[in-house]
Amino acid sequence: MDGERSSVKVPHPFFTDHQVRQAFALAVDRRTIAEQLYGATGQPTSHFLNAPRQFQSPNTRWEFDLEKAAQLLEQAGWKRGSDGIRVKGGRRMQVVFQTSANLVRQKTQAIVQKALERIGIEVELKAVPANVFFASDPGNPDTNAHFYADMQMAAYYFGIDPQVWMRRFVSWEIAQKANNWSGLNVVRWSNAEYDRLWKQAETELDPVKRAALFIRMNDLLIEDVVVIPVVWRKNVYAVSHTLRGLALNPWDSVTWDLAYWYRES
Repeated sequence: MDGERSSVKVPHPFFTDHQVRQAFALAVDRRTIAEQLYGATGQPTSHFLNAPRQFQSPNTRWEFDLEKAAQLLEQAGWKRGSDGIRVKGGRRMQVVFQTSANLVRQKTQAIVQKALERIGIEVELKAVPANVFFASDPGNPDTNAHFYADMQMAAYYFGIDPQVWMRRFVSWEIAQKANNWSGLNVVRWSNAEYDRLWKQAETELDPVKRAALFIRMNDLLIEDVVVIPVVWRKNVYAVSHTLRGLALNPWDSVTWDLAYWYRES
């Protein structure tokens, strides 16, 4: 549209259907991914905003249910064709699923691909070198901000306050040609209630009211299946028994207090 791929003016051919998005969420086996690929360093989650605890929603749940996923696709009018792939209006349900290239990501892709194929979805996997996928080059079509695929997977880090973290879904941050794909909102979702809640949280001084605003923002993301959270990852560090002065901080680099480290003989 007007020389722009993935334009907000051209909706996705089937992810605009809430039932289809729900079906895809039901087909992500988060427990298997967490247990087999992350072990003690990750746990399955239904939240986009997992911490600090006061911001964690009590309202969202996740489940892995291929039968229910298939039923939702049937209800949405996507019927299996002669080759087993779902079809509607002459269009096959095919998706390109991309992520940055590393062993854990590729294994995660394979788990998701197998489940989606079982419910009649054709999946093409794409792995992009990490230095390309997370680059900010506006001329590179393979960055996660361009999002020239149907699905993509990434992991993000944020500080102790969720204001900036949740900014990635406000409408004025939509990544597009007009801003050289510099916006944080790479899924190009727009929701007036979410925008209002984010702005309200920016100036709310009551910590309880502010936490409630972020919980509602998280719930909107999950209810509308804007994103499908998979695992809540933990950082792991190995430290010498002779190192002293180290104070681990989950909200900053492990070296944040490096000036105070010393070694005990």
